[in-house]
Amino acid sequence: MEHKHLVILIIGLTSFCVAALVVYMWCCCRKRGGEDVPRDLEGGFEVKERDGVVGKEILMRFEGGEDLTVLDILDAPGEVIGKSGYGTLYRAALLRSNRPALLRFFRPPCTLSLKEVVPIIEVLGSIRHPNLVPLYAFYAGPRGEKLLVHSFYRRGNLAQFIRDGVGEVHKWPIICRISMGIARGLDYLHTAFEIPIVHGNLKSKNILLDGHFRPRVSDFGLHLLLTPTAGQEMLETAAVQGYKVPELIKMKDASEESDIYSLGVILLELLTGKEPMDEYTFPAKDTLLPNVVKTAIIEDRITDLFHPIVLGQSNGKKEAVEDHILELLRLAMVCCSPSPSLRPTVKEVLTRLEEIER
Repeated sequence: MEHKHLVILIIGLTSFCVAALVVYMWCCCRKRGGEDVPRDLEGGFEVKERDGVVGKEILMRFEGGEDLTVLDILDAPGEVIGKSGYGTLYRAALLRSNRPALLRFFRPPCTLSLKEVVPIIEVLGSIRHPNLVPLYAFYAGPRGEKLLVHSFYRRGNLAQFIRDGVGEVHKWPIICRISMGIARGLDYLHTAFEIPIVHGNLKSKNILLDGHFRPRVSDFGLHLLLTPTAGQEMLETAAVQGYKVPELIKMKDASEESDIYSLGVILLELLTGKEPMDEYTFPAKDTLLPNVVKTAIIEDRITDLFHPIVLGQSNGKKEAVEDHILELLRLAMVCCSPSPSLRPTVKEVLTRLEEIER
C-alpha cells in the first residue's frame, strides 16, 4: 500500500514539473516574440550581450520596407561610399530581395538617446514625396548603434554628376528639371508640416538622381538625430565644403533661411559647373562660389562662368535661353544673400523658377 502511494506521489511531482516547464517556456516565447509589438516595429525586447550589457534592439519599418528583417539589413554585403565623424554610408544589396539600398550607420556616441530619436524617426519615416529620398527602415542595436535604410539611385549624387561634366549636365532643360525638383522637395519639408522640417545639411552631395535626372533630396533632418557635438562637426564640414551660411554659428540654429542659402549655392553649381569652394583661388575672400560669381558680375565677365553648351542654341532661341540663364543666376545670388531677411522663401523660389522655365 505504501509502495502504491509512493508511486502516485512520484507521478504527481513529475507531472507538476513538466507542466511548470511548459508554462515557463510559453512565457519565454511570448516575451521573445515581442507581445503587443506594432506591425512596423520588430523586436523591442532586451538582448543580453556576452559582456553582460543589456540593451534594446528594435527595427522600425515604413512604406516600401515592410518586408525587411534585421538579418536582411545587418548581413547585407555593402561597399563604403562615404564617411564622416558621426557615421558611415554604405551601398548594399539587401538579402533575399538583392535590391540595392543605402545604409547609413551612426556611431553610438554621436546620436541622441533612443527615446529621443524614435519620435523623430517616426516623422522622417512618414515623409513621401517625388523629390525626397524615402526612409524604409530604422534599426537600433543593443550597444547604441543606429542605422537608416534608404532607397538607392543609380545615377549617384548631383555633385558627381556636375563634376563628371557629361553632356546632360550642361543642357538647359536638365538644369531646369533638377533646380525645380530640389526646390519642390525643400518646399515640402518647409511647408507640409505644422513645424517646418529644416534640412540642415543641404548640398549637392545630398541630392541623388534617378534614371530620368529627377532629383531626390536626402539626409533631411539628419542633424536632429545627432548630439550637439556631432551636429557642430556636421556644420564645420559644411563650412569646409563651401556651404556654411554666414550667420549660422551652431547647427542647432539651422533654419529655413539657411536652407535657402544652401539651395542658392547648389543652383550656382548647376549653372557654372564649379565647386562650391575653390581652394586654389586667391585672394581668400573669393574662394566661395557666391563670391566668385559676384566678382565676375562686377568685372562684366559673366559669360566666362558658363560652359559653352549651356549658352548654346536651343531650338533657335539662343537669346531667350541666355535671358533665362541670367534670371536663374540672379535668383541663385539672392538666395545666397549674406542677410537672411533678404533671401526669398522656398515658395517664392518655386514661383520664380516656374516663370524662368516657361
